[in-house]
Amino acid sequence: MLKEFKEFAIKGNVIDLAVGVIIGGAFGKIVSSLVNDILMPVFGFILSGINISDLKFVIKPASGDIPEVAILYGSFIQSIVDFLIISFSIFLFIKLLLFLKKKKQEESSASKEPSPEVKLLEEIRDLLKEKQ
Repeated sequence: MLKEFKEFAIKGNVIDLAVGVIIGGAFGKIVSSLVNDILMPVFGFILSGINISDLKFVIKPASGDIPEVAILYGSFIQSIVDFLIISFSIFLFIKLLLFLKKKKQEESSASKEPSPEVKLLEEIRDLLKEKQ
């Protein structure tokens, strides 16, 4: 089992995964900042100055040292917007990668001309078909 783990780690899968997690974390922070600092203030302005992240349903108001009990549905809405933006961005990125990969495969298949041996064999095959 230790040998298999070494092979797995050496292949680069662990490193690729670590890089993906780090980039994903940084991307998540960028999207959160986009939502919190740019999009939500615009939505708040459109909704007459309401800060969406502060929207809540108070179940029990604060009394003395006891804090209020509330459902923070504004934060939930903001998390949904974060998720939608992240998932759409990832979708576009994957779509771009697949397009570039397909284009590269088409170019490589189009640029591959048969070798001289294959051309010669094709000519021999065509000549044999004509004689029959």
